[in-house]
Amino acid sequence: MARILIAEDEPDIRELIAFTLRFAGHEVTTTANGEEALHQATEMIPDIVIMDVRMPKMTGYDACRAMKADVVLKDIPVVFLSAKGQDSEVQTGLDVGAEDYLLKPFAPSHLVEHVKTILAKFGK
Repeated sequence: MARILIAEDEPDIRELIAFTLRFAGHEVTTTANGEEALHQATEMIPDIVIMDVRMPKMTGYDACRAMKADVVLKDIPVVFLSAKGQDSEVQTGLDVGAEDYLLKPFAPSHLVEHVKTILAKFGK
């Protein structure tokens, strides 16, 4: 299936997302912050990136901005997965280049469907 990069600073949530997407047949790589995600994305060139917004070292917003400014990474869809659901937070996520913004808590099946839809949109 797809190569998915996850950036989430909460270990339990990171493992839940990873397990859910691996169970759906995807190859998953996990990182604990935006800085690691940016570095890992450059190395693996994922099909999609799923990122928390608030993380240490580099926020999801900053990591997404950096990815969208990189000629190699700019076309990779980024999905924010965050508990911050205020309209301004969602709008900021979309403004920095995210394809989608999903709210925690989430149903695992809902996440899998969103990933499937986005991958199909991007021909993956």
